Amino acid sequence: MNDANPPRFTPQGLIPTPEQTAIQLAQHKVVLVDANAGAAKTTTLALRIGEALARKLAPEQILALTFTPEARDVMRQRLLDVGVPHTLASRVAVLTFEDFAAFQLDSIDGDGLRLCAEARQLKDYALAAIDRVAERYAGRLDGLDPQTHSIALAQFLDVQLQLKATMALAADVEYMGLEDIAEQMGVPLTDYLTTVEYETLRLDGGAGAVFRGPFDATYDLACNLQAGARLAEHFPDYRLVLCDELHDLNEAAFQILDALISRPQCFFVGAGDKDQVIHAKLGASEEYLNRRFGQNYPKLARYPLTYTYRHGPHLAYAMAEFKQKPVESSLPLHTEIRHAHYDSAAACAQQAVAAIRQWKADGHALDGCAILIRDRHQSMAIENALIEADIDYRTPAMAGYLQRDEILFLRGLLAIALKDFSAVKSEQVRTAIVDAMVAFSEMRFSARRMDNFKAQIVKDPALLGELFHIDDEQRDGDEPNYRDVASLATKQAVIATIAWLSEVDPATPAAAVLTEMCERVKLVATARRIFVRPYEAGVVNKSVAGLLDAAAASGHTLAEFWAALNAREAFVRRKRDRKAVLIECVANAKGKEFEHVILPFLQADEFPNPTQPKAEEENLFYVGATRARARLTLLSPADAALRSGFIAQMRLPKSAAAAEAAIVRNQARPAAPLAAPAARQYLTATYQEKDQVKALGAQFDITRRAWYVEAGKDLTPFSPWIKK
Repeated sequence: MNDANPPRFTPQGLIPTPEQTAIQLAQHKVVLVDANAGAAKTTTLALRIGEALARKLAPEQILALTFTPEARDVMRQRLLDVGVPHTLASRVAVLTFEDFAAFQLDSIDGDGLRLCAEARQLKDYALAAIDRVAERYAGRLDGLDPQTHSIALAQFLDVQLQLKATMALAADVEYMGLEDIAEQMGVPLTDYLTTVEYETLRLDGGAGAVFRGPFDATYDLACNLQAGARLAEHFPDYRLVLCDELHDLNEAAFQILDALISRPQCFFVGAGDKDQVIHAKLGASEEYLNRRFGQNYPKLARYPLTYTYRHGPHLAYAMAEFKQKPVESSLPLHTEIRHAHYDSAAACAQQAVAAIRQWKADGHALDGCAILIRDRHQSMAIENALIEADIDYRTPAMAGYLQRDEILFLRGLLAIALKDFSAVKSEQVRTAIVDAMVAFSEMRFSARRMDNFKAQIVKDPALLGELFHIDDEQRDGDEPNYRDVASLATKQAVIATIAWLSEVDPATPAAAVLTEMCERVKLVATARRIFVRPYEAGVVNKSVAGLLDAAAASGHTLAEFWAALNAREAFVRRKRDRKAVLIECVANAKGKEFEHVILPFLQADEFPNPTQPKAEEENLFYVGATRARARLTLLSPADAALRSGFIAQMRLPKSAAAAEAAIVRNQARPAAPLAAPAARQYLTATYQEKDQVKALGAQFDITRRAWYVEAGKDLTPFSPWIKK
């Protein structure tokens, strides 16, 4: 600390570390904070805001930007947590990039602008764009395959988001052929052309935005700035701009940040961790932290945040070895790293169940436990094991395996074969099955006809079998259109398979029927056509293989397996205990933390995925492992030769020995700035329970992100949240 320039803002609830104080007092125009996972990035930025306010900067001249609404809300709460008065904190602009961009575009937007917050609201626009592509290019370009089913629409929306985030659409491609442009951008030709037509519709041919979906405001503002428009001159007079989670920065957001920072009186502080760059498809890159800021602002200053306040030295030092960078923890907390082995997918799932049961036996709540998987196909064995063990689970950001398109397609075929679609009780699932069957049979319907049919089938499930007797696109005497030619073989294979299924004895072993059924409908080849990217098609085929393995392991007949599938869905859809285990893909867990993290299927052909860049896979593993606070369970093959190399990279024997010494050190200095007072009783209260414990008198420790009760207070009311 500079004695000549001491901090003027004194936070409540914590004593900043020297690293945090240095950032709090930094006076360079551009400050980049290289932070580790769990290093209190948001809290440190809140300290910087508190210091600016203490030095009489008007709250209206401060802007804090985040990438998600969840991160925005956390930043607002951190300002209050560190002691910024509510009257001042409420005047600080804490916004997502999308919110900020929308506010700036208000001056040029028309009154009729439609905001589409959800992807489903974009369906009609996407279909219109696909039709325009078909009208302009059908028969003229090789490789053109406009599709209108739900999977194709979802893929298109992902691609157009990728092209906007990377600002690829603004590239100079005037003298390039269409196929070359798509190849350069790394996207399918059909999706590139559809994006061009979609943007023409969205921007009314250049007259102005008619509607905006997710991320469109950020993209439109970035385009406005890149085109040399003078909208930046009308930005509010921000003197201090901050940005959290800089590792999620993409080109569109960088253009906006650059326009803000380049104003003469603006200072910038941004925090990120280059080892958490996992959204490369959305333009995220460590290039921004490593090079782009430096190119534009060569006099920038870099500050470290090496201490983590999420977990203790055992995990901190393992991650230091894994990433070969300094990671420290001053918490007197032994974050356990447990390692168990398996010899099959089912055995891996059973190890996950055993880890959960042990966690519960140790007195912990199930909602503190998360199973983080590399890819969604890995959840099938785990979900089945949890159902059999009667352990509630939830999958908020991804569908459970029974609701995935490839499994819904097979369920639809079984329902037709057994004439028992009414066994699917949920109208929502029935509709999803119809969507999946249309997609995987490559049938062609207008959106209106499809919606009408789904409405009928929800009311009368017996109509499902009629789906393949309807041909909306081709009538007697008509020439086949571009869609019919591509789909005819697949459709005929599905119809033939249904005819074969109608003669199958329901007492036939389910595994044999499903295997034959997948062969007859050519499911592997169909998946490769529908899911344009080979990686996604591979995940689908692994998911199907998992269902076949489950059928074989069950020993069920076809009728029994159908009944079991519907019973499992009933379990998943039943009213849940709010304390349920989370199953989540690692990529969706960034920014979150859990008391106990289980990482299953740590084998060489799964994690790291051999088809993906090694550096990105390392970052994914780093993100997954660093979500843990109290315990990390690693599940890998019993055969050491098959294990993920990431486990060896953690150098657990070496890092564990150093961590034991650090625990002794941390326990021996209770007066350390961030050490917890020995008399405090920490609670296991979750975020959902915060209002309950707060009303009872608990306080929040911002550094450990946990609720506690001060010494001398009656603990009886807090007994549900005290560890056994």
